[in-house]
Amino acid sequence: MSTHHTTPGTTNGSGIHALAQARHLLVDLDGTLVRQQEAIDGAARLLAHFHDRYAIVSNNSTHTAQGLSVRLRKLGLRVPPERIVLAGELAVRQLAQQHPQARVLLAASPALQRYARAQGCRLVPADADFVLLALDMHFSHARLSVIANELRRGAKLMVTNADATHPGPQGRVVPETGALLAAVVAASGVQPWRVVGKPAPLLFEEGLRCLGASAEGTVVVGDNPLTDGEGAARLGLACLLVGESPGAVAPTVAGLLAPPAMEAAPQYRLSESTSKVWRSVRTEVS
Repeated sequence: MSTHHTTPGTTNGSGIHALAQARHLLVDLDGTLVRQQEAIDGAARLLAHFHDRYAIVSNNSTHTAQGLSVRLRKLGLRVPPERIVLAGELAVRQLAQQHPQARVLLAASPALQRYARAQGCRLVPADADFVLLALDMHFSHARLSVIANELRRGAKLMVTNADATHPGPQGRVVPETGALLAAVVAASGVQPWRVVGKPAPLLFEEGLRCLGASAEGTVVVGDNPLTDGEGAARLGLACLLVGESPGAVAPTVAGLLAPPAMEAAPQYRLSESTSKVWRSVRTEVS
């Protein structure tokens, strides 16, 4: 029998009450509002209910906020770009602002590569000062070889997020940046210099900033106890988990707006491979 876990500071009943009292929301994307090309039940209603009092805070490193806003509109979710905070964009901005002359080897989507150039990053194929690893759909053995040897030569490894997977339709999983990170670490023997995404505080802090909100009165809504739950706890933010993760208070965000009789949600344990990826980098994101 699986053991029921609860996010620190919340229980099912008090969590629902916390949402009712919330002034602002920081909402996760994959697994909370969408699964690949479909909106999750209740997502549009939750965003409409909070109108201009929410921000999406996501470890997504494939899209830009502008592109993601267009994608979400096609799914029936109207979210202005200025209220979308993404790990990929934040990682690029950090490098551009803090190391403006640095040579950067960027493993990422074409959209994030274009964004990096627009931000003034010096993108190079070799002899890099930094390797920035994002969700690169064209990641290959050749790419892994180049990255591993750049790191062994002395380049610093910056990673947008360490998620091994995110939820897809019909219970499937979609490999994420953390899966690529596991290969990079195994091949190079080099641990990340910095991991930008949740549970590190940067995305949450940026979400609060763009809303003009404080931690008190803000609730995080997500589906992952290791990213959303732990990251919220580090900043003293209340957190509600949905889905089938340990501590979930409802199967979907629809249950937060019209909570059914409070029954224990079905639980599952994170896969051992996912847990290993997180254990290997948790000390790097504090």
